[in-house]
Amino acid sequence: MNVIWIVADTLRRDHLGSYGNELIRTPSLDALAARSVRFDAHYAAGFPTMPTRADHFTGRWTISFMGWEPLPENQPTLALLLADAGFHTAAVVDTPFYWRHGMNYDRGFQTFFTIQGQEGSPTRVQQFGHHESRDLKAWWRMESDRNTPQTITKAMEWLERHYKEDFFLYVDMWDPHEPWDAPPYYTELYMPDYDGEVIQPIYARWQEAPGFTEERVKKAHATYCGEISMVDTWVGYLLRKVENMGLLDETAIIFTSDHGFYFGEHGGLFGKMTFAKRPNGALYWHGDPDSTWAHSPLYEELVAVPMLVYVPGIWPGTYKGLSSAVDVMPTVLDMLGQEIPGSVEGRSLLPAMRDASVSGRDFAVTTIPFANLADRVRSVDNVSRPMLAGLVTTVTAGDWSLLYTVDPGLSELYHLPSDPGQKQNVVHQR
Repeated sequence: MNVIWIVADTLRRDHLGSYGNELIRTPSLDALAARSVRFDAHYAAGFPTMPTRADHFTGRWTISFMGWEPLPENQPTLALLLADAGFHTAAVVDTPFYWRHGMNYDRGFQTFFTIQGQEGSPTRVQQFGHHESRDLKAWWRMESDRNTPQTITKAMEWLERHYKEDFFLYVDMWDPHEPWDAPPYYTELYMPDYDGEVIQPIYARWQEAPGFTEERVKKAHATYCGEISMVDTWVGYLLRKVENMGLLDETAIIFTSDHGFYFGEHGGLFGKMTFAKRPNGALYWHGDPDSTWAHSPLYEELVAVPMLVYVPGIWPGTYKGLSSAVDVMPTVLDMLGQEIPGSVEGRSLLPAMRDASVSGRDFAVTTIPFANLADRVRSVDNVSRPMLAGLVTTVTAGDWSLLYTVDPGLSELYHLPSDPGQKQNVVHQR
């Protein structure tokens, strides 16, 4: 058995056709879902980008003992365990934080490809004056020049050389993370009169930004949807390649994400965290390294993530039990017949895939790695910023979602079956 694990960053669960979205075009992932087990209650653990990868690679609740930081040398990782077991471990990533500054998330991969060009954020430009992604993007001419196409192409090239081996292939695309700059014809599927503008999220309520309008949020959302369709297109190429190579009878395929994004929900939130205001009441802007984090609630749009798992010989269907990002790593080990180390805190989902009546988790926890008020945390773009409010931890259990914070009066409680949009906070009634 082989495993291909695909991650698309910032992909909301409710934006896939297989999860009920009738607007956004995701035919390739919908086709994968039709032959997979679809997990309907799968939740992020560490939040956002690299804390999720730490959970994925270790199968542990890393929120309790590490932040956005290098993987500890004493932590066994999925790639290390599989390499020791004789699998060819390979990764192709364009998420830009895997190895810079000693992050060592490439540890255990015998082959590791990085595709540059995804990190051209205003923060980086202000800090360093330049960034190589600007050079790379200046040379974009065709769709195939962009990062997702290059990442998928490199993964397919690797498969051509190694498809007869026992392998674990990890593919990580930063799209549909911002900046949302897919070829315009993808955005025009959702906004026919799209003018080509790339909008940076403000990480605040859009109403608080002078001159910002709801129409700009809608334009940003259209570009986000366009990136989702681009990701779907290229994942489809990879899946067709796997099929053409005759690998479907001996290769498990996992597709998931790390978190979602707000596009005006919950009073106008536009981002995935919220910047504090300046002393004069003005907003910080996304590229300001002196900005600070304010109260940042983690609602369903952020914490509920898609997961589709295809395993040869397992009948397609849905699993409604609760599962967490920490469960994927032991699931891969179980698929490949490997022992799950005692240090792993997640649990294999393979029994649940075989029998949907198997109980899910009692609860799942999603949070920025634990920190106290005024601590500096690295979040969103790996820039150290202080927290001016207590972090929000979302605990999902049964029908309930608790957004807990130590800040008085700011915790929230929602009954998801009757209030899926989380509009009626009943924390004071319950």
